[in-house]
Amino acid sequence: MISEYVDEEIKRREDYSLRRLRGIPNDRRLWILTCMDERIHVEEALGIKPEDAHIYRNAGGIVTDDAIRSASLTTNFFGTKEIIVITHTDCGMLRFTGDEVARYFIEKGVKVKELQIDPLLPSLKLENEQDFVKWFKFFRDLGANTPDEIALKNVEILKNHPLIPKHVSISAYVYEVETHRLRKPNQRLYELTSRFEHGTVVKD
Repeated sequence: MISEYVDEEIKRREDYSLRRLRGIPNDRRLWILTCMDERIHVEEALGIKPEDAHIYRNAGGIVTDDAIRSASLTTNFFGTKEIIVITHTDCGMLRFTGDEVARYFIEKGVKVKELQIDPLLPSLKLENEQDFVKWFKFFRDLGANTPDEIALKNVEILKNHPLIPKHVSISAYVYEVETHRLRKPNQRLYELTSRFEHGTVVKD
């Protein structure tokens, strides 16, 4: 009967809406940090559903103060046991430096020393132009030249941060926008398949 189907759907949606009030974590107890780039199909790449994870996006998929704020809340209060960091190829954060972007805003008349970074935390201010440059966190400004390097740097920061519990599993992947697939940092398939010497695989 149609009424039975409708009743079941209502119950299912009610249960889904009330899961937080009932203390139910996301289904995989997973928090994902990735870039805001629309080409990254997170759920498809990981084979998960929307209810399986908390997904946090920003420019570059970089560990920032707000990323740490969200990660600390989900791991300490929402039952999350695993963090996955996903950077990607052809990322815009590799194309520029903080100097270039900072210069753009300064030339438009932005007064760096008076800039209010967080409207809800007025005491958080940048002291000078160099702080403004660092705040953007472009890959090269962080000492990284590839998405692989920034992914591993993200993992290191999260593993050593006092607000992230030590029992939380933290790993990283690189999403290839060319193939729509994930790979581990520094493990490009075309390089692995090319490591032959006189017909023998060259071991690392």
